[in-house]
Amino acid sequence: MRAVFCKKMINKIETPKTVAIYVHWPFCLSLCPYCDFNSHVRENINYMHWQSSLIKELKHYAKFTGKRIVKSIFFGGGTPSLMPPSIVDKIINEIEKLFYIDKNIEITLEANPTSAESYKFKEFSRAGINRVSLGVQALNDDALNFLGRNHSLLEAEKAIDIIGSTFARYSFDLIYNRPNQSIDMWVSELQKAIKMAKNHLSVYQLTIEPGTPFYLLLARGALKLPDEGTSASLYEITQEVLSDVGMDAYEISNHASYGEACRHNLVYWQYGDYIGIGPGAHGRITINGAIYATRQHRAPEIWLSRVEENGHATQTHQALDTNSIINEMIMMGLRVTEGIDEQNFLNRTGIKLKNAINGEVSKRLQEGGFIIHDSNKLLATFSGRQRLDSVISSLLNKANVY
Repeated sequence: MRAVFCKKMINKIETPKTVAIYVHWPFCLSLCPYCDFNSHVRENINYMHWQSSLIKELKHYAKFTGKRIVKSIFFGGGTPSLMPPSIVDKIINEIEKLFYIDKNIEITLEANPTSAESYKFKEFSRAGINRVSLGVQALNDDALNFLGRNHSLLEAEKAIDIIGSTFARYSFDLIYNRPNQSIDMWVSELQKAIKMAKNHLSVYQLTIEPGTPFYLLLARGALKLPDEGTSASLYEITQEVLSDVGMDAYEISNHASYGEACRHNLVYWQYGDYIGIGPGAHGRITINGAIYATRQHRAPEIWLSRVEENGHATQTHQALDTNSIINEMIMMGLRVTEGIDEQNFLNRTGIKLKNAINGEVSKRLQEGGFIIHDSNKLLATFSGRQRLDSVISSLLNKANVY
């Protein structure tokens, strides 16, 4: 049976030598009906004020972490490609002053096709960006209109050409499991994407999040997604088509050629330390033997004023108890096909993995072909990843998968 820990129990954790940095730019040209990210539309933006405030908050967190090695930087949003490249340049320069830089650092910028201009991306490249993640979302105009995107297929194709000619590493996103989407339609779209992609694709099933326009449409019966069987078939065919061209899934929604996985996102899934700056950004930082969860204020204007007053806009700065760390590591780690490394789990929790999960359930899940658990790692199989929420809740004694 799973060991039971006191809610307040916090084991002393070894501080990692490395850290990743996430920078949130909260502004978009418009809001998409499916999106529940911290995104806002503003007509007037004081770019210099935002630049100085992001750097102030970065300096604040550098005091806590000390001068560690930065493995990756990720500019997310929102639409950070709407930023002047000079802001990206200043932030990267500041990071280089405050931290050591890994010689193979990955620096990713999220972008949308509407802001993909050749000269601008050359400037982003000169600033230090070496990977771009493009929000394409669909490869036909009807689907783009349904998803509320501002670009056309032609603009998406042009943007991919621009990025592909500027950066050695890039990815783009697609959303499937859309209303009335058949398996044949999706396979055709996916095959088109493969011809346009280089070494990475992120493919997400459309999920309806509370608070979004799509959520209201679904509640009114004005929006209908494919049934459960079709959704499962769409997921299965996605894995098959992409695996056939050497882009295996390394995480539930992310596929890459060998060695081309997004290193920054792997920090999250493998439960490494990362600093989050900007409105609504989250972080996990090990300080003096404890792992702290951090979160910045979501509202852009309030975030700005608090940074102005305090040098940061931290809303949460809380040491996580052992149970919380265990839950997070298992929820994040089982998303990745490589699973959870036993030694890393012990290093981050102070607990052996076999003592942190329900042993009887683990045995049944292994017999059912949903997980593999040996002396080195715990991972979810293809079947297990299809029902991952149930697998995780069962392992953590919250429910039964059968």
